[in-house]
Amino acid sequence: MKSLRSFIPPLAAMLMAAGGGASAQGVLIDKSEIRFFSKQMGVGLEGWFRKWKARVDFRPRDLAQSKADFEIELASIDLASDESESEVRRPLWLDTARYPVAKFASTGVKDLGGDRYEIAGKLSLKGITKGVVMPVTLKKDAAGNSVAEGQFMLNRLDFNVGEGLWADTDTVANEVFVHVRMVLPPLK
Repeated sequence: MKSLRSFIPPLAAMLMAAGGGASAQGVLIDKSEIRFFSKQMGVGLEGWFRKWKARVDFRPRDLAQSKADFEIELASIDLASDESESEVRRPLWLDTARYPVAKFASTGVKDLGGDRYEIAGKLSLKGITKGVVMPVTLKKDAAGNSVAEGQFMLNRLDFNVGEGLWADTDTVANEVFVHVRMVLPPLK
């Protein structure tokens, strides 16, 4: 059995940032990230994606019109190991040749009060689409950017990630925690 230093499917997620405006904002990709955490044989694992795009339209006064769409290039997975990255791109894992992109499209945003929101949407990974919900907290950084952070859990086996002998959850945990940090510049 090949050792897999780290694996974890994406997910990703969706974020919107605070600000008083009502128009689309660009995500500062170089200051933002999509990370994931899981366990393999009881040991914590972490990874992230180097390439992804986001389209965000956050309207705090009209949440029904707010949207967030993400596309993550799955082959851009970074596990700090060339061998693990090659393995996780194969058909039993992410199958990046057949399914090169994971997508998230928001379906609704709920205000929880106190600069907290709940973003619901559909995550498509490896040809399977499932609903996900992520709580998000909004803050401002020293530069005046809006920073949205949230985390949600998904089960990798729901997306057929880690098939065959890798489906054993004693070897690789089913639970994957996806952490999203989005930085958006101030609206002009």
